[in-house]
Amino acid sequence: MPVVLRLEQLGKAFRLGELGRRVFFQDWRRKLITHERLEDDPDVYWALRDVSFDVREGEVVGLLGANGAGKSTLLKVVSQITAPTRGRVKIRGRVASLLEVGTGFHPELTGRDNVFLNGVILGMTRREIAAKFDEIVDFSGVEAFIDTPVKRYSVGMRVRLAFAIAAQLEPEILAIDEVLAVGDAAFQQKCLGKIGEVSRSGRTVLFVSHNAASIESLCTRGIVLEKGQLTFDGTQSAAIEAYAASRGAGASDLRTRTDRTGSGEVRVTGIELRNAGGEAIPAARAGEELHIALQFSRSAAGTFPRLAAQVTISTHLGAPVFTHANWLRGDGFGDLPEQGTIVCRIPSLPLPVGHFAIGFRISAEERGRRDPFDSMESAAELHVEAGDFFGTGKLPSLKLGVCLVAGEWRLEAARTAVLPP
Repeated sequence: MPVVLRLEQLGKAFRLGELGRRVFFQDWRRKLITHERLEDDPDVYWALRDVSFDVREGEVVGLLGANGAGKSTLLKVVSQITAPTRGRVKIRGRVASLLEVGTGFHPELTGRDNVFLNGVILGMTRREIAAKFDEIVDFSGVEAFIDTPVKRYSVGMRVRLAFAIAAQLEPEILAIDEVLAVGDAAFQQKCLGKIGEVSRSGRTVLFVSHNAASIESLCTRGIVLEKGQLTFDGTQSAAIEAYAASRGAGASDLRTRTDRTGSGEVRVTGIELRNAGGEAIPAARAGEELHIALQFSRSAAGTFPRLAAQVTISTHLGAPVFTHANWLRGDGFGDLPEQGTIVCRIPSLPLPVGHFAIGFRISAEERGRRDPFDSMESAAELHVEAGDFFGTGKLPSLKLGVCLVAGEWRLEAARTAVLPP
């Protein structure tokens, strides 16, 4: 397959601070003329640095990385919304992009008017838009509101209409950012089906998502970015594993995490993995004893004699593997100190080699656990290394199952059927 997109030593820098537009460009030009090293300037932030890769026709490439890794900046450079600071981008064919909710929409215009306006921005002619107008409206599902001003649309409705326009453009390269997370589950599935249809038609897709399940099912290749640099390029499954491994470092400090729910009366501030001797470990071993320690602080006065604590281990795709909670065994804690640690002991870790996520929930039993004090779905990474779960030194791979079971095998001779008299 021919190469439709080539990035060569791509770099994109931004200036930090509150400098005015005129001062910024004057200072930037001076640095370029004098060949001053931009790397030495503390006010320069490199969103992308020396990124190089090729994308062939028909590939569906998933871009993975934490917030601020440079994924959206890369798509903007490929879409020619912003120019690279250094390096080159070679594109063969037309690029359509869906980067931000409602980009190119005018709030005072109706949905009908915005279909034509946005289509022109994406490079379609008026005749092309008119020919595909009914398909666009039908796919978006906003037919009843097509003559209503877009300012009255919900965020989800804008996403549906924007994606429908971009999908009907039939570009050689379709760049999609994390905007699909806004739509409902049914529309997300519809969009994923459309993206699959686009790729099967021989066109190329660049897809940014934090949903590992979407990357796994949709993409044929995965690229991981970290702090603006390319750290992994391979199959989508291997890229998900690499991304999960990179998130593990330093993930136990939860004091600044905002992706949590709860009243905050009791808050988990950190997670630590320990072995049977109570020593902190960076990774667990299959079949060995594991202690998951939830470090907490109590901000509210009062007692919590019926505290409910649970941990959930999930795959990197977000599928739960198992959950354990103190209320399953009837274990209680009594009154909590202002600071302390709640420990969940797993006598024999039933997981194969791989990367998993640890989630937790702290609540009060008297509230039916519907109103948690603190809850987080993916609080820390659990790296599992090879261990002797079965006593033979052998383990199945993660592809054969996400849980280990201590079963036994035996052979029985065929039983002779006994006929009734």
